[in-house]
Amino acid sequence: MKGTMLTALSRLKTPRFSSSDMVLRCFLAKEALRVELRFFGVSFSPVWRRTAVGVRNVSTSSTLYDKSRGNPKKKEMSEKKLTRHFVDRRRVKLVAGSGGKGASSFHSEPRKEWGGPDGGNGGDGGSIIIKADRFVKSLAQVVPVYKGEDGQSGRSKNCYGRNGSPKYICVPLGTVVKEQGKMVVDLAVHGQEYLAVFGGAGGKGNRFFLSNENRAPMTATPGTPGQERVLQLELHTMAHAGLVGFPNAGKSSLLRAISNARPAVAAYPFTTLNPHVGIVKYRDHEQVAVADIPGIIRGAHLNRGLGISFLRHIERCRFLLFVLDLSAPEPWTHLQHLRFELDQYEPGLSQRPQAIIANKMDLPEALEKLEILKSYVTQRIIPVSALTGQNTEELILHLRELYDGYLQGDGSGEGKPTRW
Repeated sequence: MKGTMLTALSRLKTPRFSSSDMVLRCFLAKEALRVELRFFGVSFSPVWRRTAVGVRNVSTSSTLYDKSRGNPKKKEMSEKKLTRHFVDRRRVKLVAGSGGKGASSFHSEPRKEWGGPDGGNGGDGGSIIIKADRFVKSLAQVVPVYKGEDGQSGRSKNCYGRNGSPKYICVPLGTVVKEQGKMVVDLAVHGQEYLAVFGGAGGKGNRFFLSNENRAPMTATPGTPGQERVLQLELHTMAHAGLVGFPNAGKSSLLRAISNARPAVAAYPFTTLNPHVGIVKYRDHEQVAVADIPGIIRGAHLNRGLGISFLRHIERCRFLLFVLDLSAPEPWTHLQHLRFELDQYEPGLSQRPQAIIANKMDLPEALEKLEILKSYVTQRIIPVSALTGQNTEELILHLRELYDGYLQGDGSGEGKPTRW
């Protein structure tokens, strides 16, 4: 009777499987669950955790419940935020590193009573160098004060102090360095450097003053302080052509239509607060840079409106594109005012190679005003519509003609042409 009960209890016990049987059963259960969920259109990737007792803690990751992990589309930076990052003028104070002081010591060694002076010289202070870098687009990273590294002091055993490392200030191409309103250097080439302030010379140790007359000098000089200067950094936009026009004339829309630039566009004046540079690419791999100069108003040379803060960006442009708004009552008067403002800022600035662009040709009254504009102007007029892209091909071709003339030296008169 007892043996019969033991036999029955052994049958009721949970069977013990070997490790290979347990792995096989887990795999079969996994595949069965995958097939079942696939039938309902749910993706499944189970994660099995094997414990000492058995298989537990089964977690599933389903696209039905999982959150979307895709990277959201990066939003374009607004004009307000771009204003914070674009800086075209800085006033900096540069203080070079001071030289290290010389050491005054004498050699001491057993059985050598008269070792003599062995004080080393101090290291020179670090200089500050301004360097043009084409990968830098703004002066926003330039801080108001720069301090060079000081040289280390000399030590005994004729050990010289280490020189201070030079400090570099990277600025965009086209940065003009001025001191008290006078131009010092124009950094227009990539890698061009200007040594702004010199580091101080290191002091001399008493070893330097050893002579036949003075065999035990005690003199050691301190290092000289570094040079100090206050400089003004001004960025002049490097572009071949400049779009010049009154506010809301469609300059930003035109730049978007002919180049890869994406300035802010809105139906109110002074939408563009900073210059934008777009690149017009041609089939022969030539590239022409076009700058969108913020709107100029009457009296801009007297610092009205945006003032002369952006008129200096036109100085770099080798040819000008006057953009006229044909929706204005008398657009031909705008051309006269624009030329007057440019000549007041810099005599002869409006006489550079140029083209007149009659924008907003999609408006009904544009054709009538275009005929009146031709009677007032003898130069070539290119009617376009930045909104619809009408006749932008003619503008791009004429832009290439002006660029080819610039490369040949017609009207440039300033040495080596700039290529992008």
